[in-house]
Amino acid sequence: RLQAPQFQALFTPGLRSVAELFEKKNYELRIAGGAVRDLLSGVTPQDIDFATTATPAEMKEMFTAAGVRLINNKGEKHGTITARLHEQNFEITTLRIDVVTDGRHAEVEFTTDWHKDAERRDLTVNSMFLGLDGTLYDFFEGYEDLKNKKIRFVGKAAERIQEDYLRILRYFRFYGRIAEEPGDHEPNTLQAIKENAKGLAGISGERIWVELKKILLGNHVNHLVQLMYELDIAQYIGLPLNGNLEEFARVTKNIQDLSPKPMTVLTSLFKGKDDVTNLDLRLKISKEEKNLGLFLVKHRQELTKAPGPEPLRPYQDFLMDSREANTNSKIFELLKYQGEEQLLKEMQEWTVPSFPVSGHDLRKMGVSSGKEIGTALQQLRDEWKKSGYHMDKEELLSCLKKL
Repeated sequence: RLQAPQFQALFTPGLRSVAELFEKKNYELRIAGGAVRDLLSGVTPQDIDFATTATPAEMKEMFTAAGVRLINNKGEKHGTITARLHEQNFEITTLRIDVVTDGRHAEVEFTTDWHKDAERRDLTVNSMFLGLDGTLYDFFEGYEDLKNKKIRFVGKAAERIQEDYLRILRYFRFYGRIAEEPGDHEPNTLQAIKENAKGLAGISGERIWVELKKILLGNHVNHLVQLMYELDIAQYIGLPLNGNLEEFARVTKNIQDLSPKPMTVLTSLFKGKDDVTNLDLRLKISKEEKNLGLFLVKHRQELTKAPGPEPLRPYQDFLMDSREANTNSKIFELLKYQGEEQLLKEMQEWTVPSFPVSGHDLRKMGVSSGKEIGTALQQLRDEWKKSGYHMDKEELLSCLKKL
């Protein structure tokens, strides 16, 4: 029985009220899936899913009779009811079995059999339930696997994958989250993944990108991406056929403690801007992600630190000359990509100075035509830049007299 403080902390007034309603009606209610895994690992779960023997209709009737507000009924056909009590949402799903699956979504029917519901879940570590009294219900040795940091599919790997091909990427994601060592896979699992990799071609880009981003920020990312190439997965998820795996290995090592964006890690696989475009076509990445990828591909080679006492100057000059939004955050990502931890800190602390001279100052000095003002301002900006942005207004204006 689990008695951890993280578990006790879940019992808010809202959860106590929900538990009472279910108890009164003799419906069983348990915590399900990822939240159980987190609690057993001593982690406070971000969000909590509940499972129950009550059908959606029974839950609706019970909540409505008790005057509880129900929100968004989108999940209802899958068996999920969302109730709002004490400023807190509770997502509660009826136990289900998959009747028909096409590798993307399933038609389900409801059941009261906890074992059958656990059987249709993807990985053993995600197939456990936790009673509200702290009792663990674990049909597939998920707790053993969690303690041994093993990632295994529930039952036969090929069957689980064919129910939803996205589970291939979920396997990688949880491997990167839980496994201690790279390369600790069961050979038959890898075989099942390889034989079914093509199924990922039918999965929407948006769903793939959600999983891939998490893989890129998890542990063992270099090992897992190499594996994607070995198992013929890469081509179906928008990655370049001949990705630059040496560069990827180098960059993932540089970057691991610098909190990069997923796109920064991924760009190291790319040889040119076409690879970014193809990724976007397949995964529908955001405009900001696409622009970051294009920026890194274009500047990773030539925009590097200067030799001598001012290593940051090239980055600062680039930022000062740029007319685009978000250039500074792109430069931060470039420095992470290059593994320049110290320069990144300095660049993050550097405040962009503002140019001290305006057209108004020049008019006061007798420069009247707009064209001349434009030219003079540009010349002064160049002088200011040469000085490392240190010259003040007086110095610049006396410089103008010389010019």
